[in-house]
Order: sequence, then C-alpha cells, then structure tokens
Amino acid sequence: MGKQMNKKNMGKGIAIGIAIGTAVGVATGNIGLWLAVGVAIGVALGTTVKKKNQSNEDK
Repeated sequence: MGKQMNKKNMGKGIAIGIAIGTAVGVATGNIGLWLAVGVAIGVALGTTVKKKNQSNEDK
C-alpha cells in the first residue's frame, strides 16, 4: 500500500503544479514555459510530501 500512496502524492503534486503553471502562463502570455515549470514544481512537491510521509511512518 505504501507504493500506491507515493504514486497518489506524486500525481497530486503534478496536478497542482500544472494548475499553477497554467495560471501563471495565462497571466504572462507564455503558457509553454510556465506549464513546464509547473510540472517540475509539482514533481518536487510530490517528492517532498512522499519523503515527509515516509519520515512520519518511521516514527
């Protein structure tokens, strides 16, 4: 079950990153750049949440 939760966290992070990237891209008129940046930020968020959850499970 742990691996399934990790995938869900990564997916949620990517979804949030895409939403933020799209919003900034529309505001600045450069969707291509900001969509890619949003995905990268989302992956970082998903990884951070995954690591945080793993450290809480260890306690």
